[in-house]
Amino acid sequence: MDIQLTRKYNVAGPRYTSYPTVPYWDNSPSVEDWYKLVKDTFLATNDKEGISLYIHLPFCESLCTYCGCNTRITVNHAVEVPYIDTVLKEWEMYLKQFPGKPRIKEIHLGGGTPTFFSCENLEKLILGILKDSEIAPDHEFGFEGHPNYTHVEQLQKLYDLGFRRVSFGIQDFDQKVQYIIHRTQTFEQVKIVTEAARRIGYESVNYDLIYGLPLQTMTTIIDTIEKVRELKPDRIAFYSYAHVPWLKPGQRRFTEDDLPKGEEKRALYEKGRLMLEDSGYLEIGMDHFSLPGDSLYKAYSEKKLHRNFMGYTTTNTRLLLGLGVSSIGDSWTGFAQNVKVFEDYVQMVNDGQLPIVRGHILSDEDLVLRRHILNLMCHFETSWENVVDQSEALYAGLDRLSEMIKDELLLLHPFRLEVTEKGRAFVRNICMALDARLWRKQPESQIFSQTV
Repeated sequence: MDIQLTRKYNVAGPRYTSYPTVPYWDNSPSVEDWYKLVKDTFLATNDKEGISLYIHLPFCESLCTYCGCNTRITVNHAVEVPYIDTVLKEWEMYLKQFPGKPRIKEIHLGGGTPTFFSCENLEKLILGILKDSEIAPDHEFGFEGHPNYTHVEQLQKLYDLGFRRVSFGIQDFDQKVQYIIHRTQTFEQVKIVTEAARRIGYESVNYDLIYGLPLQTMTTIIDTIEKVRELKPDRIAFYSYAHVPWLKPGQRRFTEDDLPKGEEKRALYEKGRLMLEDSGYLEIGMDHFSLPGDSLYKAYSEKKLHRNFMGYTTTNTRLLLGLGVSSIGDSWTGFAQNVKVFEDYVQMVNDGQLPIVRGHILSDEDLVLRRHILNLMCHFETSWENVVDQSEALYAGLDRLSEMIKDELLLLHPFRLEVTEKGRAFVRNICMALDARLWRKQPESQIFSQTV
C-alpha cells in the first residue's frame, strides 16, 4: 500500500452504481415518460435479454447503526401481507404496459431483511411476480439474509422457487464491533445457515464484510477473515464503510474518533485482500472477491460483469425494474426511484399511482460517459475507437487524468484507457475524472463517502 497515494486520493466521491449519480439527476421523467422508456427498452430487449427485478423488502427487527439502507424497524409481522399486496399491485401497473409476457432473467430480494418474511409470504410474493411471466432458462434469483433471521425452511422454500444465490450480511465477527454497530451474530449461527444453504443446493453463498467500521483494528480484521476462510463462501463483498451520519442518524451512535481513517483504514482492506487471495479468492471489480468456480468470476473473466443499483451482477439486462419503497429502476436510457417514505409508497400504489418520485432521463453525453464509467468499474479498462463512444466530455475527462497517469494508476493508449494493478484501489477517483456533471457542479457540502 502506498501511503502517499492513499493520502493524496482519499477524497469524497461516488461509488458509481449509476451514472449520472443520484445527486446529479436533473431531468426527472413523468410517469408517462417513464412508462415510455420502460416500454421502449422492453420491446428492444425482452426476447433476447429478459428483464431484471429488484424488490425492496424494508423490514428489520432491529436497527444496524452502520446501515445506509431504507429500512422500517418493527417486530410486528402483521405488516408482511399488506406490503406484499402493495408490491404486487405495483407490478401489475408495469404488466399492463408490456406488449407481451416479461422474461424474468434476474430477481434480487434486498432490504431491510428479506428473511423477516415467513415462508408462506415469500412464496406469495414470488408466485405473484411469476404468474404472468416467463422465467429465462439461465435466470439468476438471489436474496439477502440476516444469519439470525434466516431459517432452513426459508432457504428451502426460496430454493424451491428457483433461488440459487444467497448473501449473508456478516460485516465483522468481533463482539465489540458487533455491539457498537448493533449487528450481532455468532460464528456458529453463520456456520449453521451457510452449511444449510449448501446442503439444500445453493450454488453461490456470499458474505458481506465491511472494513472501516467503528472499533475495527488490524487484529479484528485478521480474526474476521480467518473465520471467513474457514467457512469458505463462494463470493465475498468486502465493502468500505460509508460514514454519512447527515443522511443516516443511526450512525451517530459512534463518532469519527471511533473510526479507522485514511491509510489505517486502507491497511485493513489490504490485509484482508492478501489473506483472501492466499486462500484462493480472486479480486473482482471494486471490493469484491470470488472463488474461481463461481459465476461472478466467470462473468469477470469473460468481460460480462455488470454493475447497477444492486452492485455487481452476472446478468446484464438493460431493463431493471425496482419494486417496493425507495427502489430504483433503470431502463438504460433513464432512471426512476420510488418514494422513500413507507406510508407514501403504500398510499400512492393503493390509489393507483405509480409511486416514482424522482429520476433522470439520460442525455447522449450521459450515455457515452455511463458506458466508460461502467467499463472501468467492471473491467478496469475502456475504449472509444467508435464515434458513438466519443464525446467532448470524454476528452475533457481524459485531460484530467494526467496526474494519475504520472502516479502510474493507469495507462493511456490510443483510444483506450487501462487501469494498472496499483490503480485498482483508486478506480472511483479515476471515474470521477470522467464525471462531467461532478466537475461542472462541485457539491457545496459533503454528499459522498470517502473513496479510501
